Amino acid sequence: MDIQVGDIVKLKKQHPCGSQEWEVLRIGADFRLKCAGCGHQIMIARRLVEKNVREIRKKD
Repeated sequence: MDIQVGDIVKLKKQHPCGSQEWEVLRIGADFRLKCAGCGHQIMIARRLVEKNVREIRKKD
């Protein structure tokens, strides 16, 4: 899966704030994602991100 820093990913489940879109801040064994709705940041395992991605919007 080709995900780069700065891309916007849409995940299957939505965040409690209602947004399904996350900005990728860091890539490695874990991903650091920032919620597009409220700005909350999370660290999540690469395996879980790749399993739950529905759509990837590339940075311009």
